[in-house]
Amino acid sequence: MRRLKILVADDHEVMRIGVGALIEQEPEWQVCGIATNGQEAVDAARKLKPDVVILDMTMPELDGLAALREIKRALPNTEVVIFSAHHSEEVIAQLFEAGAKSYIQKSDGGRYLVAAIKSIADHKPFFTSEISQVLFAKFLSGSAGKKQNGQENTVTSRERDVVRLLAGGNSNKEVANRLGISIRTAETHRATLMRKLGLESLAALVRYAIRNNIIDG
Repeated sequence: MRRLKILVADDHEVMRIGVGALIEQEPEWQVCGIATNGQEAVDAARKLKPDVVILDMTMPELDGLAALREIKRALPNTEVVIFSAHHSEEVIAQLFEAGAKSYIQKSDGGRYLVAAIKSIADHKPFFTSEISQVLFAKFLSGSAGKKQNGQENTVTSRERDVVRLLAGGNSNKEVANRLGISIRTAETHRATLMRKLGLESLAALVRYAIRNNIIDG
């Protein structure tokens, strides 16, 4: 089996060493490159074509957002985890709009980083509960009645509950257990919500919410 190639970009040596050591504990993963600033991250990504990039938000030359945009433009199939000490609702929204699949705070350390890499390696987003709350704050407060294709897309309170739990990383079975409904009902709520918004994935839902000002961006 081909090893997962991961590029680590951070301007702090201690963080690069720590993240690299965490990655190398996984037998099927490898650190294919290291970058110490945003421009190096973009150049290394273009050269090495990694499967995953671990990208710091605040770096010299190019910040994480600018580097992310360049990487996704050049390598749309390369997935990106933002690993940052900063927590700004506006910036987080912009990062997901630009194509990031996960945002992990450095204060959480390796607690979520490994899980995030595993998820986005399969092209699935990974949200911690805190980041989910940031991204879906307006959505969950009932501001998702946007018009699409000339029709009002009213989202019910139950559908908002389903989205909140799904965004927190719960499976359909776990959503059903938490809400006291059947798995089929949970699946129906999710399918209905996606149909209302004309979307096919949770990541697409996040991008839709940002683009349509359901979430501040």
